[in-house]
Amino acid sequence: MPSPQPSLDRTNIKPGDRLCAAISGGADSVALLLTLHAANTAPRQSLGVGLSAVHIHHGLRGEEADADQHFVESLCARLDIPLHVHRASVPRRIAETRAAGDPETIEEAARAIRYEYFATLIASGHADSILTAHTLDDQAETVLMKLLRGAWTEGLSAIHPVVLVTNPNQRSGKILRPFLNTRRADIEAFLKQAKQPWREDSTNIDTAFTRNKIRHELLPQLRAYNPNLDQTLANLAELAREEESRWQTELNRLLPQLLLPGKPVRGGGRAVSTAPGQSAVAIELDRLRALDPALRRRVLRAAARQLGARLSFDETSRLLSLCGFLPNPTVAARTGAALHLSSNLRAERSPRELRLFLHNQ
Repeated sequence: MPSPQPSLDRTNIKPGDRLCAAISGGADSVALLLTLHAANTAPRQSLGVGLSAVHIHHGLRGEEADADQHFVESLCARLDIPLHVHRASVPRRIAETRAAGDPETIEEAARAIRYEYFATLIASGHADSILTAHTLDDQAETVLMKLLRGAWTEGLSAIHPVVLVTNPNQRSGKILRPFLNTRRADIEAFLKQAKQPWREDSTNIDTAFTRNKIRHELLPQLRAYNPNLDQTLANLAELAREEESRWQTELNRLLPQLLLPGKPVRGGGRAVSTAPGQSAVAIELDRLRALDPALRRRVLRAAARQLGARLSFDETSRLLSLCGFLPNPTVAARTGAALHLSSNLRAERSPRELRLFLHNQ
């Protein structure tokens, strides 16, 4: 029985769009390109889009990566699909980020390079949307990886089906993941049936990388407890996305009423620092006290984000203790008490307020 062509989510695709498919040469991206091409050339219900492809050479894996590029070029030539090729150097980026004091891993640097180039294609008008071939398997792996690292709900939302790409004073667009509900096994079955080869990245079996360790070791063990685990984890991501969207709407409504700039001054009003690298927000303790525990945590984390900092679970709990909402023998819930948090974030308690400020030395 022939394997059906993978289902393509057309929700965010409309006739006239300029779509650019990211293709590495692996099974998932090859299937995405073939599916898009077939849908765009179908005699009935054609997508009616301008279709191109993009391939990123990361400057890793030497001749293997060169062969990947050649494979992609040949495939696009056969399908008569314009191809953008971007050659970059992940090792050079890692060295630059290390010198800047914020070193990236290989995976982080490669991802940053890809998405920066995707944004360039959108800003230059070559594409309205970039399509990546993330699958349900990728989603399950990402949720589990985030869970193991102690992610909050927004982290568990994992890979989003649609991501807006905004460029100030330039064209904006989207990143689309139309295969996010498709299993990798179904994709490979389709390609085998179509006698379409693909490239295998040799690093995908290296369990020194966390994702590979989860894919090849942890997930197979967990499926013994729940054979439908991948779908369960993907469902969790969808629930988390919906929860976060709902909470963000509530925070957008409340934060302008709760967050105060600077610090109060004698006689009324507030003093806001104009010193370079210094900014602050404050929240009245009585107003925090009136919120339910879940909303308190989110308000504190949102306040920190406005200053460019991200709070961990422990740091948020320490802030709640500083306000007197949680018992903690190491945190004094009294006027004048202070906390030093990560990312140069500081917190001070006054008689009526919790003040957060960020001072870059």
